[in-house]
Amino acid sequence: MSTPALVVGKRPRGDKVRGTLFYVLLLVSVSIGFVLLGTLVVDVIRKGVGYVDPVLFTEPTSTNPERAGAGPAILGTIYMMLLLLAVVVPLGVGTAIYLEEYANRERWYNRLLELNIQNLAAVPSIVYGILGLAFLVRGLGLGRVLLAGALILTLLVLPTVIVASREAIRAVPDSIRQGAYALGATQWQVVSRQVLPASIPGIATGSILALARAIGETAPLLLVGALTYVAVNPTLLGSFTALPVQIYQWVARPQEEFRLLAAAGIIVLLAILLTMNAFAIWLRNRYQKRW
Repeated sequence: MSTPALVVGKRPRGDKVRGTLFYVLLLVSVSIGFVLLGTLVVDVIRKGVGYVDPVLFTEPTSTNPERAGAGPAILGTIYMMLLLLAVVVPLGVGTAIYLEEYANRERWYNRLLELNIQNLAAVPSIVYGILGLAFLVRGLGLGRVLLAGALILTLLVLPTVIVASREAIRAVPDSIRQGAYALGATQWQVVSRQVLPASIPGIATGSILALARAIGETAPLLLVGALTYVAVNPTLLGSFTALPVQIYQWVARPQEEFRLLAAAGIIVLLAILLTMNAFAIWLRNRYQKRW
């Protein structure tokens, strides 16, 4: 009895129907997500655009919504972003360079390091907040200060920066390295003068996107001591608050005016996030090399 020959390149009708159904469901799901997001953004802008004024940027929060602002919260967010930039980028890029260019993957401690990086990237932010409260605030006696908040956000986004930097370094063709070695360059000269400059666009993009994630975190900051009422500008070793915490505090108020202030704070936070994301896209498109 002969076996019917299979037609090459032709899928069964059932597979085609299931594929089409899955594609339609995917489009419907994405459309629903975009519609809901667009509706939410439009509603926030409509309610809060009237409260985006100098008072919001310069004055501290108050029990009177007409005088309430988010000046200390905005400054606290900016200070933490600067501290993150100064700590997480050198540490993350240095770790990525070590793992990609120097580490011996047969060594147990290098395998352990890679395993920890992969695991830490999936840890919820609230766990980092608990770690910061137990280790930084109470264990080291650092206290509930801005530096503690910046350090815990550093731990939060460090795995993301390391992974993005490793992918950018890995994307540099090995022929670049071999050509430099052929000319007599040392390993550090190859890394510092060839590999690192060629991978800067990817590293910068990943770092900025990681900072954009950190700027919207609330749970870890609440656990390490971000206050809902700060009347003075924050300092490195003083009390602090952040814009997401201030928005959370306004939303919890029963007065409608404070909810409109929260909408204005969301507009400011969205503007900062979109600016950072746009800058990351510009960097990638401006300096990306085609190998």
